[in-house]
Amino acid sequence: MPFRKIINDPVYGFITINNPLIFQIISHPWYQRLRRIKQMALAHLVYPGAVHTRLHHSLGAYHLMCNALQVLKEKGTPISEAEDTGAKIAILLHDIGHGPFSHALESVLMENVHHEELSLLLMQELNRQFNGQLQTAIDIFTNTYPKKFLHQLVSGQLDVDRMDYLTRDSFFTGVSEGVIGYDRIIKMLTVHRGELMVEEKAIYSIEKFLVARRLMYWQVYLHKTVLAAEMMLVKILERARETGMGNAGMFPESILGSFLLNQYKGTVAQHLDQFCRLDDTDIVAAIKSWCHHPDQILSLLCNGIMNRDLLKVKLQSIPIPEKEINKQKKNAMERLNTSEKDTSYLVFTGEAVNRTYNPYNERINILFKDGSVKDISQVHNALIQHNLSGAVKKFYICYLK
Repeated sequence: MPFRKIINDPVYGFITINNPLIFQIISHPWYQRLRRIKQMALAHLVYPGAVHTRLHHSLGAYHLMCNALQVLKEKGTPISEAEDTGAKIAILLHDIGHGPFSHALESVLMENVHHEELSLLLMQELNRQFNGQLQTAIDIFTNTYPKKFLHQLVSGQLDVDRMDYLTRDSFFTGVSEGVIGYDRIIKMLTVHRGELMVEEKAIYSIEKFLVARRLMYWQVYLHKTVLAAEMMLVKILERARETGMGNAGMFPESILGSFLLNQYKGTVAQHLDQFCRLDDTDIVAAIKSWCHHPDQILSLLCNGIMNRDLLKVKLQSIPIPEKEINKQKKNAMERLNTSEKDTSYLVFTGEAVNRTYNPYNERINILFKDGSVKDISQVHNALIQHNLSGAVKKFYICYLK
């Protein structure tokens, strides 16, 4: 009897797992850890429904990969069974290197280490554990496999990763601006000269996809209150690191404490298992306990996160004037009777950047009926022209209410 497991997903309905190796990977503790990492970090403080996890997203992207590979096969693209399995494993594990609270704490616990680097290291270790059965997936993930279109499905301007997170995040936040025609886009995918493209009939669906992505970034991912909450989370860990340097009792027998105090020396690869023991619950438990910490700054920030009493935030298109920064710092110093150095945890500035489409990086190519190929931004009467390909930058200041 053929192997078959089904998972009921709130977005797509039933997702089918019909490969024993893929099911074994899903069952691995490192993968199951993704259940305990929120996909959208602290966005639920603005959109209460946004409490879905990295595991939800990973399985959703896997489902879309299954659909995309089936469409390409039906159009005559040669894809072997090994390549089919490899692409599915690559997308399933593309985010396995995310730490607690996903992008919000990127490089805070593992300094200067991107989650994609950790994903690759974890995939390589899993490959050893599964006796080399993940090698094709690793080659596809790292774009060293000869069939480039397989990597483009995993990571590109029009990959199934983006298709799922836009669909899923708009579903759970209730933000309808993020809804895309993912099914039509997948039906219109094709391979031409070894590269992933979309047929001419999908032009408007692609434009809707790009506009939806832009709107979701400014309305959800880079929402000013979400920015403030996630920066407070970063400041909490930075303050805990500073406060705990000379206080051995602050992190009793704690993996989190060991990472914050940089006690894991040597290469990142040596500490993968310890890293995979961390998830959102470790951070939340620490924040709850630090709500009563004697350090005024740390307890204030922690109570702010736990009780959604967040720092005030102002987002604008021009840099924050120095006069405004100094005014807010002075206000915080007077109210809390604290030093200027300490107020840097409560009054700080930053930048938020988003680009709708970057034609100079990975292009979205449209294949026309006559065999010609054009970038989406070069199509006649296209909505996504070069004026929308530039980066939009906004400046923000967080300060005490």
